Amino acid sequence: MKRRLALAALLLCAAPPASGWAQPYPDNGRPVFGAEGGEQDRARDAVRAGRQVPLARVLAMIGQRTPGRHLNTTQGEAGGRAVYLVQWQLPDGRVVVFVVDAESGGILSRQGG
Repeated sequence: MKRRLALAALLLCAAPPASGWAQPYPDNGRPVFGAEGGEQDRARDAVRAGRQVPLARVLAMIGQRTPGRHLNTTQGEAGGRAVYLVQWQLPDGRVVVFVVDAESGGILSRQGG
């Protein structure tokens, strides 16, 4: 029994490491949305510093004015200002994208739907 355990331990130590374990996930040329380059950290810091309104407040405001549900949000820029791009699904299934000023929380435009 000890001989088998010793042999198994030796084989594990001698085996080459699995090549895929430490490799980054390939993007295969697809765009990356969301947390690229610490975007979430920058957004969180901006909210804490008072430079941006919290996303929860933006979603609550949209929900009060427009029936439906939140699908997705990304951050971007419009006219040199930071914006939230909020995808919202209306009760009839249509999707609207709200462009919301991240500093003031005001809706700049509504596209689609």
